[in-house]
Order: sequence, then C-alpha cells, then structure tokens
Amino acid sequence: MGAATTRARDGRRGLPWLVLGLWVVLLAVAGPFAAMLTDVQHDRATDYLPASADSTRVARLQDRLPGGETTELVVVYHRAGGLTAADRSTAAGQLATLAHRHTLTTPPRGVPSADGTTLMYPVASNAPGADEKKRDALVDDVRATVRGADGLTVRVGGPAALATDASKVYSSLGGPLLYTTVAVVAFLLILIYRSPLLWLVPLLVAGVGDFLARSAAYGLHQFFGTTVSGQSAGIMTILVFGAGTDYALLLVSRYREELRRHERPHDAMRAALRGCGPAVLASSGTVAAGLLCLLAADLNSSRGMGPLGTVGVLCALAAMLTLLPAVLVLLGRRVFWPLVPAYGSSPKARRSLFAAMGSSAGRRPLTVLASGAALLGALALGTLNLPGPLKQLDTFVDRPDSVTAMETLAAAYPQRSAQPIEILTPADRAGAALTAAEGTRGVAAARQGRTGGGWTEITVTAAAPPQSAAETATIEALRHRLPGSYVGGPSAQQLDLADTDARDRTVVVPLVLLSVLLILVLLLRSLVAPLILVAAVVAVWGAALGLGGLAFGPLFGFHGSDPGLGLLSFVFLVALGVDYGIFLMHRMREESLNGAEPAAAALTALRTTGGVIASAGLVLAATFAVLTDMGLVPLVQLGFVIAVGVLLDTFLVRTYLVTSASVALGRRVWWPGRLSRPAPGPDRVPEPVG
Repeated sequence: MGAATTRARDGRRGLPWLVLGLWVVLLAVAGPFAAMLTDVQHDRATDYLPASADSTRVARLQDRLPGGETTELVVVYHRAGGLTAADRSTAAGQLATLAHRHTLTTPPRGVPSADGTTLMYPVASNAPGADEKKRDALVDDVRATVRGADGLTVRVGGPAALATDASKVYSSLGGPLLYTTVAVVAFLLILIYRSPLLWLVPLLVAGVGDFLARSAAYGLHQFFGTTVSGQSAGIMTILVFGAGTDYALLLVSRYREELRRHERPHDAMRAALRGCGPAVLASSGTVAAGLLCLLAADLNSSRGMGPLGTVGVLCALAAMLTLLPAVLVLLGRRVFWPLVPAYGSSPKARRSLFAAMGSSAGRRPLTVLASGAALLGALALGTLNLPGPLKQLDTFVDRPDSVTAMETLAAAYPQRSAQPIEILTPADRAGAALTAAEGTRGVAAARQGRTGGGWTEITVTAAAPPQSAAETATIEALRHRLPGSYVGGPSAQQLDLADTDARDRTVVVPLVLLSVLLILVLLLRSLVAPLILVAAVVAVWGAALGLGGLAFGPLFGFHGSDPGLGLLSFVFLVALGVDYGIFLMHRMREESLNGAEPAAAALTALRTTGGVIASAGLVLAATFAVLTDMGLVPLVQLGFVIAVGVLLDTFLVRTYLVTSASVALGRRVWWPGRLSRPAPGPDRVPEPVG
C-alpha cells in the first residue's frame, strides 16, 4: 500500500513536466502556422461587407471582369488663391509621368473646379487587381510622384487611397497592439501580485495562448475559409490576454488559498482546479457561445470575428488550465515571494473593501438595488445623444492625406460627387441600363465600362456629395430602376453596412441571450440567478453605450458612430460580463452547499472573490482600452464602450446590485433548485428579505 502511494505521488510530481513537454511539442508544431496568419489577413471591402448585399456582389463581379478589380484614385491640385498656368503645367507633367510608369485604364484628364482653385485628375488602373500590396504600392508611388510647391498643394484621394490608409492602420495593429496590451497587463499584474516573479508567469502563459490562437486562426482560414481581417485578429489578441489573465487571476487566488491548507503544491493545485475549474469552464463557455452566435450575422466582418474570438478564448482557457498550473506547481511556493502562503498559516487580517461594500448592500438590499438600477437607467439615456451613422471620411482619428483630398473635392465641386457609384448589369441589357441610369434623378453622368463574364460595368457620378441624403436617394432610385442589376461603390457599401447591422442585431442578440442563459442555468441549477445575471449585463450594456453617447461627440469630437458598435459591444459585454457573475454566483452556491445561509453566502462570496473580480475587471477593461489608442474611430468606440462597461459591471453591478438582489431574494435566488428549499432543522435562522 505504501509503495502504491509513493508511485502515485511520483506520478503526480511528474505530471507537470509531462504537461510542459506536451506544450513545447505543440508550440513547435504550431509555430510555422502562427507566423502565416499575417499572410492571410485582408482588409478588402469584401472582408467587411454584408455577404448578400448588392455592393458585395458588385465588388466580387468586378474581380472577374477583364483586368480584375479597378484601383481608383483622384489626384487633387489646389491653390487657395486660384491655380496658375504654371500649376496646370506642373499637374499635366506629373500625370504624364504617372501614365508612362503605370498601366492606366484611360488617359488622365483634368477636371477644373468652377472657382478655379482646384484641378482634379481621376486615375484608374487594373494592374493591382485584388492584391492589396500592389494597390498600396501604386498609391504610394502616385503620392511620391505628384508634389506641390510654393503654395500649390497636391493630395491623393479616392476609394483606393482611403483603403490604403485604412490598411496601414490595420497593419499597424499587430505590433503596437500586442506590445501595448502586454505592457498594460504586466503593469497591472505587478500592482496586483506585488511579486517580482509571479506577474511574469500568467503573462508568459497568455503569450503562449496567443501564439497558439494565431496558429488555430490560420487553420480556420485554410480549412473553412474564415475571414481574417485586421480588426478580428487584433480583437482576438485582446481576448487572449484579457480573458486569459482573468482566468489566471481566479486560479492563482484559489491556489494561494489552498496552499495554506495543503502541504504539497500539487495537492493545493488539484484542490484549486476542483474549486474554480467549473466557474472558469462555464465562463469561457459563455464567451465562446456568445461569440459563435456571430456566425448568424450577415456582415462578413462580424461573422469572421465570431470563430476567431472563440479560438482566442479557448486557447487562453487551455493555456490557463493546463500550462499555468504545471508551471506554478514546478516553481512551488517561492513563486509568491515575498508574500509566500505558508502551510497551516492564516491570511493576514485586514479590513476588506469588499466586505464593507457587501455589508452596506446587505443592510438595505432593496434600497441599494433600486438606486443602482436608477443610475444605470439614467446613464442609458445617453444613447439618445449618440451621433448619427459614421461616414467613411470620418473613420480616421487622425485625418490622413486621402481624407483631406476628399474634403477639398467636396468643397470645390459641390455639384459633383468625387466617389463613383458602380453598377454591374447583364451584358445583354447594358444599353438599356445605361439609358435608365442617365435618366435617374440625381445622376450627373454615367458611362459604360468593361464587359466580361456576361456582365457590364457602368460608372455613375452622382450630383450630390458622398453619403449625403440626396446621394442615398440616388442609390436607392438606381436599385429600383435597374432590377436584375447590382448597385455598389463606396457609398452603397456604407448604406448596406448600416442596413445589415440593423438586421444582424435582430438575429444575433436573441441568440446570445438564449445561449448565455442556458449555460448559466446548467451551471447554477437555477432559473432566477441566471435571469438576474443576464438582466444585469444587459443593463450594463445600455449604460456603457449611453456613456459613449455622452463622450463621443463632446469629448472625442467624433462626427458619427459605427453602425456595428451596438451589436459587437452587446456580444462582448454580455459574454464577458457574465464571467464575473459566474465567479461570484458559483462561489455563493458553493458556500450555500456548505450550509451557509443565503445572506451569509452572498457576503462571503463577495468578500472572497471581490478582489479577484476587481483585479480581473481592471485587466480586461485595460486591454480593451488599448483600442482607444488605435487610429480608427470604430475601434476607439468599441474599446471605450467595452472598457467602461466592464468597469461598471465590476464595481457597481457585481459588488452591489447582484449581491443586494441575492440578499433580498434569499433562497429564492436558487429557484427551482434544491437550494431554494428551506434548510432542515428547528434552529434555522430566518433569512433577510429586504
């Protein structure tokens, strides 16, 4: 018997080394694929557009026309006091150089403005096709070739220039986003753990999880054609570090507790995994389930983000539940130095902020609950102040050359759009379609372009400025007058994005709520507790979006809000916010199963998990706040709303509202489970009800 026990102990001691070895092998196999993710990352229009919209069909059909996708630019020459003859000569010479160096679809012809201050040259080429690198190279070469001097400004705008500037922002996300996220998480972990070594362990494990996630994301693209964009890849990294660090904080906190009860670290780790493992699994399950609901979205960018986000969370989970325990056990108690939890010791007694908060919530639970709900409702009213739909020119935080060029064109050519409307019509009806387009109200000009594969391209110039109400009316009129044809182009794409986002919200939101609710019911064996948690995260989402409405215009100076903000922020806040409710409620249920009365169980759960929840909330909010330093308004808005929502959820909803609701309801919070029934025995203490 003694020999068997010794062998079992030796096996347990060898298990961490086995886990570490398996991870080394896994990373060696996954390494080459992780490096390939950047090669399959694209930020073309079709990677973001609705899958079934007219504008998407136009973009895909244009790829199959002779020459492939057209790269369209506008070179803008401007002098405030009026262009001189020398300016026009300079422009003609530079455009002749461009025509000599590049294969253009038509010779460039200058279009002067009525006030004589501006001269624009439309430039188009099929040479780059759908290759983003070739497109960017063409745009960069055009910008290097056309130059102004002595008061003459030259800028390059148009759809291709806007796409290149956006692509540069997305390509810059990989390095700066990763480094900033790592720095922020490291700083917070040092403050939380106050140890020269401990903070490094979960950070390195999170890095391993991100490496594995990038490899898995590449596999999804190769085997299932999952769209990988700069936005989805960046958010996947944030999820790995944010959610992964949350799981690490919960595990390390429980492991520290168990080290005081168990002499051997591997016994303490086994007890810690038994105690918090179900909560971590359920937490990751809710996030994964919520993100997978994005597969029902029609928007390509949203649908691609679902699988990539899920992969990120699951890779973080795998790393934190296998590699992190193995490393911690191998390092032993010394990893906590200088605050080493000795076997048989008790934690240093100190006044707990969360015990005080819980006591205040426990004394007047109904008052606290009503006050918190009123505050969240008041904040949600800020959604009425959200700016209108975000226009394409307003998507950059720092206005690049392409945006300035388009603004110059809008001012100099008020009766002419500088952004084309593209129509793809069956080739056998091209003549009739051209005539119908020319006769449509709001159309300034229309010309027939390429033909191939049974389709003909028609380029329309609207009389109204891009993304104005009048131009939108022109696009809708063209779609009505040209049945069987597809109407696309940059403005039509923005219109389709807004319409599809509205449709996706009606489909995805109920799916997210239902999937999260089912997981909570299975975990907590209750209907009431899950409903409380779901209602709480929905209220947090509304309040966070309301704070965005109060900040975007007045503080950030944004002129619009991204149409996809509501859906994406809802999915992330509901899925991630429920995490903290799971941590709290699971511990409350554990205390109840051990015989604690409902009020005592709620306050004990808050006292023991409040610090972990606060730390996890700070880390997760900080990782998403990194997005507010990126160069695109949609990312800044998404990062702000999620970061603010996580903080509200951490310091208001979990600590006060969920606790006070649990105290007020007593055992009814576990209805209809067995914990909702009164404890047997004559000495049962009455539970508080308000």
